Amino acid sequence: MSSNVLTFVIVGHDDHPIFESDLAPKPGGREAQGVYLHQFVLHAALDAVNEQLWTTTSMHLGNVDKFNNLMVAAYVTAAHVKFLLLHDGKSEEAIRLFFKDVYDIYVRVCMNPFFTTVGRVASPAFGQKVRILAKTHFRT
Repeated sequence: MSSNVLTFVIVGHDDHPIFESDLAPKPGGREAQGVYLHQFVLHAALDAVNEQLWTTTSMHLGNVDKFNNLMVAAYVTAAHVKFLLLHDGKSEEAIRLFFKDVYDIYVRVCMNPFFTTVGRVASPAFGQKVRILAKTHFRT
């Protein structure tokens, strides 16, 4: 598995993923086993997010779960949409700012009258903006 892990997922209602992106630089491409492991770790972290969700008033939950050297940071919107970031030790402040900026562009997507909260975010522009934010905040 690569030493630079950075996978971002937006999970909607009923724990359905509505956006997924591997934000780590790909020197030789990601093997399928690593991708499935990342999805598994993120999905398993949803229980920890749901537990911590009711213990704080903050939208940024910080690191909520850990698997080996991988950590899962979480951010929950007012509508209970969850942003999850699987990383290998990024700065807490950089993660908080990344989530805040992604939340801003996610709100713009939600304001589109044709967007439904049960569907996936299929906008290539949204994906590109998320990748730019990751490069800005994590210097990847």
